Amino acid sequence: MERITRTITPDEDGLTVRRYLRGKLRFSARAVSRLTRAETGILVNGERAFTVRVLHAGDCLQVETGDHRGPKKPLIPGNWPLSILWEDEHFLILDKPAGMTSHASNFDPDAPNVGGALAYLRGDGFVFHPVNRLDRGTSGLMVVAKSGYIHDRFRWMLHSRVFQREYRAICTGRPEPPRGVADLPIGRDERSVVARMVRPDGARAVTEYETLTHNAGAALSMVRLCPRTGRTHQLRVHMAHMGCALLGDWLYGAETPLIARPALHSYRLELCHPVTEERLCVTAPLPEDMRRLAETYFRTGEGNHVDMAGDVSL
Repeated sequence: MERITRTITPDEDGLTVRRYLRGKLRFSARAVSRLTRAETGILVNGERAFTVRVLHAGDCLQVETGDHRGPKKPLIPGNWPLSILWEDEHFLILDKPAGMTSHASNFDPDAPNVGGALAYLRGDGFVFHPVNRLDRGTSGLMVVAKSGYIHDRFRWMLHSRVFQREYRAICTGRPEPPRGVADLPIGRDERSVVARMVRPDGARAVTEYETLTHNAGAALSMVRLCPRTGRTHQLRVHMAHMGCALLGDWLYGAETPLIARPALHSYRLELCHPVTEERLCVTAPLPEDMRRLAETYFRTGEGNHVDMAGDVSL
């Protein structure tokens, strides 16, 4: 069982265990209640403790962060290739291939999915906690927490300065202006079961965008997209609304023989570790289909260049 260990500082002297768990570690009230029922859920100086205990400077507080119950719906393991770029005892970051869903689908239960692939790699007892989900056709970086507690901590961070996401996309046309912010509300498109659209009564959706390079002859652009909110299909809807639908996006643009899915890749993640508070930056290289397009249309004699390498740094 994973644990968080903290040594109480002089400034924290006098706090009860409950106040420390709720205020410092941000455990939910339900999680604190669950910990008190576990024999080794909360330990102070190696002994079982309850939430009314007063902590003193120098005390060693240990708290379990693992899941105490299984998932509502068991994962079906699948031997599907999955690239894990970074991992510790609290969470992992993977590079999801296009064509793989985040969750198993009720309509196509045998389709490759991240939850099943991780269940196959990690074995019995693995509980799937996806932090940022990607559409089936979107490739790139996903964060998966290893416990409900870490998942909750990431929920506090999503769409903030301590959890920043950057995408690479290839779109039709050229955004005007070439750099800016799309602050456009998104809601359901009543003409479709799955599609969304920009509409005045929708939820606020904010995307920062920047044109990295443009091929006038092919009428294609490589763009950098940074979502500041997390609406369904947000990047695809915003780009289509701007008149620059993603290449290959059959739902909001048009199909093309150049690529068999929307040309969208979760390229870079910069986040604050929810336990150690270290800053972590991970990038994932463009997948083969987008790499081929980038090399064909955006490496020119004019000095245009697209960074396609992956990296991990602290």
